[in-house]
Amino acid sequence: MFLFKKNKELESLKEIDKKKEKVKKEKVNIKWIAIVSVTAFVVSVCLSFVAQMTIPNFPLWLGIIITLLFIGLGILFDIIGVAVTTADEAVFHSMNSRKVKGASIAVAFKKNADKVSSFCCDVIGDVCGIISGASGTSITAILSLDFKFNLLVTGLIVAAIIASLTIGGKACGKSFAINKSETILYQFAKFISNFYKK
Repeated sequence: MFLFKKNKELESLKEIDKKKEKVKKEKVNIKWIAIVSVTAFVVSVCLSFVAQMTIPNFPLWLGIIITLLFIGLGILFDIIGVAVTTADEAVFHSMNSRKVKGASIAVAFKKNADKVSSFCCDVIGDVCGIISGASGTSITAILSLDFKFNLLVTGLIVAAIIASLTIGGKACGKSFAINKSETILYQFAKFISNFYKK
């Protein structure tokens, strides 16, 4: 009896998933995927080039700060991406009806949550991860050349520190984003609204 009930629930969930898949297939936007891919490529190449050209010429402390900034930026945009997908749209419709600054942008972000989240988490977040990795390589080179540290060991340690800071930061950020999603989305939308003409 329990097995039959369990199978019935499973079948019910599969039907819901099929309906969602149909909606998603209809909404798949090849143009958007192409734009995101090209944007990620261009941004990644440009920032990687800048990082590789500048960080080796900076003092070690400045290279470390720049790397930490890239890690922080990646975590921040990951938080925004998660907040956009988990926030309750109804809250912003209510705020928009009262003409609260940024509410209309929050509604627009929520309606395009998949695109906004993809841009924040995948384009900005992942590109920052790539750049912080490239910066780490430059830091490793500085440490091995200037301080005569072992190149292999230093590279492993630097890569491990960058990975742990990024993954740990994003793990903490996701919990925060889920719990404070409406506030985060509102503050982000309010900030973006400053760049729009009234």
